[in-house]
Amino acid sequence: MRYLGLDLGTKTLGVAITDETKTIATLLKVIHFPSEQYEVALEELSLILKDYSISKIALGLPKNMNGSLGFASTRSMNFKSMIESICDIPVVLVDERLSTIEALNILLEADMSRKKRKKVIDGLSAVLILDTFIKMEENK
Repeated sequence: MRYLGLDLGTKTLGVAITDETKTIATLLKVIHFPSEQYEVALEELSLILKDYSISKIALGLPKNMNGSLGFASTRSMNFKSMIESICDIPVVLVDERLSTIEALNILLEADMSRKKRKKVIDGLSAVLILDTFIKMEENK
């Protein structure tokens, strides 16, 4: 069994997965879909869920810096409900404040071009969200 990490945007869904021991998070793929057509992303996600034994899903919850929830948080909570409607896998919302900034800093340190950064930023954010979730599970 593995964990899956998700970073939801308006046009992309970054997907990360753990190894069998649930200790290492790696990028699986970035799903691209037409703007705000989350059902398209859900279809591709359902294929991933069929291909892997997933015990929990960590979905990024973008909070404002003061901890309040905004429109992006509502989008994630709605997507959580969509996932739960197609499977019996627990979906846990993980605070993702600053995960995209952290991912960007990592890519900048790697001297990656802007064009390449744009292609992988959501995937790296999913890895960071999943890594946060792994640490949360270890501390239970």
